[in-house]
Amino acid sequence: MKLATYKDGSRDGQLVVVSRDLSTAHFATGIATRLQQVLDDWNYLSPQLEDLYQTLNGGRARHAFAFEPAQCMAPLPRAYQWADGSAYINHVELVRRARNAQVPESFYTDPLMYQGGSDDFLGPCDDARFASEESGIDFEAELAVVTGDVPMGATPGQALEGVRLLMLANDWSLRHLIPAELAKGFGFFQSKPATAFSPVAATPDELGGAWREGRVHLTLSTAWNGRTVGLTEAGPEMTFHFGQLIAHIAKTRNVRAGSIVGSGTVSNKDWSRGYACIAEKRAIETIEHGEPKTPFMRFGDTVRIEMKGADGQSVFGAIDQDVAPVSA
Repeated sequence: MKLATYKDGSRDGQLVVVSRDLSTAHFATGIATRLQQVLDDWNYLSPQLEDLYQTLNGGRARHAFAFEPAQCMAPLPRAYQWADGSAYINHVELVRRARNAQVPESFYTDPLMYQGGSDDFLGPCDDARFASEESGIDFEAELAVVTGDVPMGATPGQALEGVRLLMLANDWSLRHLIPAELAKGFGFFQSKPATAFSPVAATPDELGGAWREGRVHLTLSTAWNGRTVGLTEAGPEMTFHFGQLIAHIAKTRNVRAGSIVGSGTVSNKDWSRGYACIAEKRAIETIEHGEPKTPFMRFGDTVRIEMKGADGQSVFGAIDQDVAPVSA
């Protein structure tokens, strides 16, 4: 099934069920009002939502209405945890190669991960606002999962069983702030502003055979200012699958229902497939020409991130954002 959260003036919004083709929706009132409720009581509430989903897809839902992505908050507008990995080692290799640095051997066996802010996510069509263009504004097109409870010490296989929903993410980065923060030895903070998520979160079964071995085997499309800059394959080159990423968190603590885990920037060794973040494009330019040529984003720029299934239909809807200054 596919779920979304509509804006209603509150911080957690109103849960809606969305049809498979993303054309219609229906409020989940009477079953649950918020997605976190469903995650907390998944075995009881999700079958009821699934029934409503099937009714909606069959055109029999009496109070269905046209689905509008612009009315969506993030599917989970605020979460107990947002942890983002760097599961595509090619991305790490490129960035390090551009500055003549080696990739430590441990990076190939132990995932990189940071913990970001989870109290203030952006909706798929919300403006991404920043204080200054000089911060090095960059999009990062990713996949993410929402978990149920996963106990401490879970194996990757056990952790994979905890995946409840999948969605897209735009993990915004402020590239010019990153070096000074990393130099402190404590990781990202100000350089990682609010993350945006796709209009819809989908259960794994909605992806059919594209969801296998903890990876999504579909193409992620990224367009910058209306021009497609990336058609990256999300499946084959994901070094660490989602079960491994979740198990990495669970090594020393429980992972609770409503945790969101990101894949990191989707990246391919075949440069002709383009890029899912500007930093990677600049790394390739540095490797080829000795210096980067592509600038970071400016106010007024747009980014669109979307993934389509084998049937050509959008799976999660599109993240479609404008870059804007902080309101006065």
